Amino acid sequence: MRLVNTRTQRLATVPYRAAGAGGVPQNVRLCVERLTVDQLPAGCDALLAAGDLQGVASSPLGGEPVLLGIALADYLQVWAESGLLPPVDRVGVLLTGDLYSAPGADRRGASGAVLDVWLAFAAAGCPMVYGVAGNHDEVTAGQVAELGPDVALLDGDRRAFGGVTVAGISGIVGDPGRALRRTEEDFVSLIGKVITSPPDVLLLHEGPVGDRMGQLGRDAVRRALERRAPALTLCGHVHWEEPVAALGDGHIVNVDARVAVLTV
Repeated sequence: MRLVNTRTQRLATVPYRAAGAGGVPQNVRLCVERLTVDQLPAGCDALLAAGDLQGVASSPLGGEPVLLGIALADYLQVWAESGLLPPVDRVGVLLTGDLYSAPGADRRGASGAVLDVWLAFAAAGCPMVYGVAGNHDEVTAGQVAELGPDVALLDGDRRAFGGVTVAGISGIVGDPGRALRRTEEDFVSLIGKVITSPPDVLLLHEGPVGDRMGQLGRDAVRRALERRAPALTLCGHVHWEEPVAALGDGHIVNVDARVAVLTV
């Protein structure tokens, strides 16, 4: 599943509140952009990839503000009805972690429970929801597995859906005494294991450095991936203004505070 081109097309924006400097809430917009790939999993007419949804938003269905990821799941039906997206039961979901926000969007770097975001996409009818946990997520693979047979939190393992293989590694490089952190050596070693047979898609929270100015990431992760690069590596953790970079004979797409809709 390879990118056909690297130019994004803006589809929509979603208004939300996020913590700014000093924890002061600010009004921002989540960009929803299309990228074209050469193929999709059987059973899907689009894949929605997103990460670092660290904010709160009003659902298009009404009610009190909710986690941005929950509101995003609610938008899928609205966008399907308008023709912007295929029917929800034909839209697969790939999550790169950090899905929590303080309820008042008034504290940066807050950590908390995110199972409800996963539940929102599963309950919306998405045929598959695969993802990894970010360093601010409180969720377990066991909790996620209870949401359905094709809903999976990945960490050093892989799943297949519709002829497409997805692997994932949760967390970041850091003090292994803290949740969702590994030494760089252990992180790189785990990458080596999941790409022995390169998956079609690799999900990371902390990803590799890109190939352009400002595309920050971890050099060791890039070195680990270059020789057996997956066709598509999705990551977040740090924001890139330009979301696409080359990696070996594949590409990186950074979805930090961004939604990428992959279609053919």
